Amino acid sequence: MHYRKFGNTGIEISGLGFGAMRLPTIQKGEKNVIDEEKSIAMIRHAIDNGVNYVDTAYPYHDEQSEILVGKALKDGYREKTYLATKSPVWKIQKEEDFELLLDEQLEKLQVDYIDFYLLHALSKERFENTVLKYNLIEQMEKVREKGKIKYIGFSFHDDADAFKQIIDSYDHWDFCQIQFNYVDTDQQATVKGLEYAASKGIPVIIMEPLRGGKLANPPKNVAAALDPKKSPVEWALDFVWDRPEVTLLLSGMSTPEQLEENLLFADRASIGMLTEEDKEMFANAKKVFDTMAMVGCTKCRYCLPCPSGLPIPDIFEAYNQTASNGMEDAKKLYNSFEINAASCVQCRACEEECPQHIEISQVMQDVDAIFA
Repeated sequence: MHYRKFGNTGIEISGLGFGAMRLPTIQKGEKNVIDEEKSIAMIRHAIDNGVNYVDTAYPYHDEQSEILVGKALKDGYREKTYLATKSPVWKIQKEEDFELLLDEQLEKLQVDYIDFYLLHALSKERFENTVLKYNLIEQMEKVREKGKIKYIGFSFHDDADAFKQIIDSYDHWDFCQIQFNYVDTDQQATVKGLEYAASKGIPVIIMEPLRGGKLANPPKNVAAALDPKKSPVEWALDFVWDRPEVTLLLSGMSTPEQLEENLLFADRASIGMLTEEDKEMFANAKKVFDTMAMVGCTKCRYCLPCPSGLPIPDIFEAYNQTASNGMEDAKKLYNSFEINAASCVQCRACEEECPQHIEISQVMQDVDAIFA
């Protein structure tokens, strides 16, 4: 495992962080629940092999991820790692809610303090109408004085202008977290946002390096644009690790095999590892991807549950397959859904939660039309 300096804190963080949003699951009744035994084993195996940053959040896995992470960090593992979780900003209706929610998280995690605490999934609207309205940055400083958290940060889903506004709004951000990969260089915070935060001395944590798995198993034309000497997964992770502005990369690993692969890739990664030819390859792969992408869903599942029962990310996967795998395979997948795009009632509840700001209700009409 290679390690990188976390700003001016004196801390060194592993290049690979364990994201607890896509833990292995098992079927229990009508629901998928966390496979507790496998998940705990994976997190501990990661820590045993040098990973020292574990990231979770209030809503992950139907609000069960923090509980699982708390169990995984028993038996001495809490002392070996830095723990990150996020304030569910959307649940805050008054100033007092902030610390009440934090106390709930501390109880679920079974810890006395959280190392890295983030305001979750900030956008311009959420920043102005919740963070500023309820003085959440001041609240963060107060709970840090009480010893409940150590470092103040935020995760982000909006555009580059909103990112710069949030960065510039406060002089003491300890870190930030953005979506970044070789496809999203001009989306969300963008590469310019990454460079801007780093220029101000703010450590940057990267999420969605595989764009919700899309870059792990990319469409055939995208895969063909990548040099076969490495797997698509390793190439995608290397694109992020190459950047000197990146402090660590979070990966939401769902199987022991994915973990083993990522540990191997992290072991041989380094800043400045890519050649000019490699960078040209990524630019070409992005062009191919952009011409084929129908909708930019990362399958984060924040849009669920849908009031009408639509499996929204799965429907989008079928829709995207019409461009990458052809209509026959796409239609086969789409027809396997008990509830499909035709059942969308345009309530737009999902759009309020989508980090990618997809106009889901409109896209559902397009999906229904193409499969009709």
